Amino acid sequence: MTDFLLVPVIDLLDGQVVRAVRGQREGYRPIESALCPGSSEPLAVARALREAAGADLLYVADLDAILGRAPQVALLARLLDGLPGLTLWLDAGFSDLPSARRVLAALGEAAPRVRPVFGTESLGSVDALAECFPGGEAAPALDGLLSLDRRGEAPMDPAGAWDEPGRWPRELIVMTLDRVGADAGPDLDTLYAVRERAPRARLFGAGGVRDAADLEAARAAGAAGWLVASALHDLKLKPRGR
Repeated sequence: MTDFLLVPVIDLLDGQVVRAVRGQREGYRPIESALCPGSSEPLAVARALREAAGADLLYVADLDAILGRAPQVALLARLLDGLPGLTLWLDAGFSDLPSARRVLAALGEAAPRVRPVFGTESLGSVDALAECFPGGEAAPALDGLLSLDRRGEAPMDPAGAWDEPGRWPRELIVMTLDRVGADAGPDLDTLYAVRERAPRARLFGAGGVRDAADLEAARAAGAAGWLVASALHDLKLKPRGR
C-alpha cells in the first residue's frame, strides 16, 4: 500500500496527549502507549508516532480549541520546532476563515507547514462554509481540508456542509466520531457514500482501524489514506519505519 497514506493522530487536551474514545471527550485520559511507555508529553508521543508510521504528516486535534477554549498555540509551535520537515493537519475547532487565519498568524514562520482542517462539527454557518470553500472554479482562501464529521447516523453539521458537495474541496476527511478508538472497524459505508458524491476527491477516513486488514479494506474502498492513533499505540499495526 505504498500509495496509501497512514496519517498518525494526536489529540491534545490540557497540554497532554489523550486517548480519544468514541468522541466522549469528558472521559479522555492521558495516553498510555506501547510506543513511548510512561509519557503523554506531546513531542515525545509525536516523535514515536512519526517513527512508527514512517510519516512526515501528523493530524493534530487541539481539543482545548474544539471545546471553545484558547488554541494551544505555544504547544503547536513546539511540535513544529521539534519535528523539522513535519506537516500538520490541524483541527483547532475553526468556526470560520478568520479563526484559522489567527492561529496560522500566531505560528509565524512555521505556518506554511500547517494545513487547517475545517470540521463540520465546528463550522458555524453557511456563510462560513462558503467563505472557506467557495466551490466551482474558485480556489479556497486557504489550502485547507474539510472534515465531514458524523456520530452514528447523524451528521455533525450546523453549517449544512454535508448537503453542499459542490463546495467540497479536493481533499476530504470522512470522520465517524463514535468509531474513533472503539476498535470497531472503519466506516466504509459512509466512505462509499461520500465517494459517490465526490468521485474526484481524495478521501481520508478516520476512526475504527484495528489492523492492516482494515487498512487494506479502506484502500480497496477508494480511500487515499486513513487517520490512525490507537492501532499504532497498541502495536496492532506493524511499524513502517523511516
